[in-house]
Amino acid sequence: MNLTPLQKFQNSQCLDPDNDFGPLTIKAMRFAFSLSIEQTANFAGQCAHESNYFKRQFENLNYSYERLLQIFSHDFDTDRNRILSDEEKQVARILERKPQQIANFVYANQNGNGDEASGDGWLFRGRGPLQLTGRRNYQLFAAAMNDQEIMCNPDLVVTKYYFESALWYFESNNLWSIAKKTNRVAIKNLTKRVNGGYHGLQDRINKTINFEGWLRAA
Repeated sequence: MNLTPLQKFQNSQCLDPDNDFGPLTIKAMRFAFSLSIEQTANFAGQCAHESNYFKRQFENLNYSYERLLQIFSHDFDTDRNRILSDEEKQVARILERKPQQIANFVYANQNGNGDEASGDGWLFRGRGPLQLTGRRNYQLFAAAMNDQEIMCNPDLVVTKYYFESALWYFESNNLWSIAKKTNRVAIKNLTKRVNGGYHGLQDRINKTINFEGWLRAA
């Protein structure tokens, strides 16, 4: 039986590996990662929202035609006139429900990736609670972990460094200082830095406050 990253963490902390992110697990997380109550609540709140309580391991790129046009309209707008022609929309039709081809197309020539033919988009697609994405970020993370094997086996971000990838994101983007408070302003600012916008803000607030309650309970 293959354990999930959450179960592996629970095992390492002598907890029941039930794959349920509850009070005992978050309290163990606080001490394992040497975080304050507020930092733990914020970290878990953001990650739990992004990863469905640490159950999502890989980026889901199995998009419909309609969803592709919603999320990646800029990538299909090759002439950058902000209007998708029938020809540009046809590319989305061709890519619909083809995750590997989608990744190689939308992530080409950005964040350190090569062109579409290089396959970097798929190889360095999102992994971990906060979706580590792109060759450049994988290189930086591999250096931080002192493990260059990550570059030829990116799945290590899931199988070996799942939580570390999210901790590294917080550290490398100077988010721990924002995470010292759990008021609405702090959570909103943190959401902007993690998400690039405010998608799911209320859910992130609810989770963070709930997790703080678990951590402060006797």
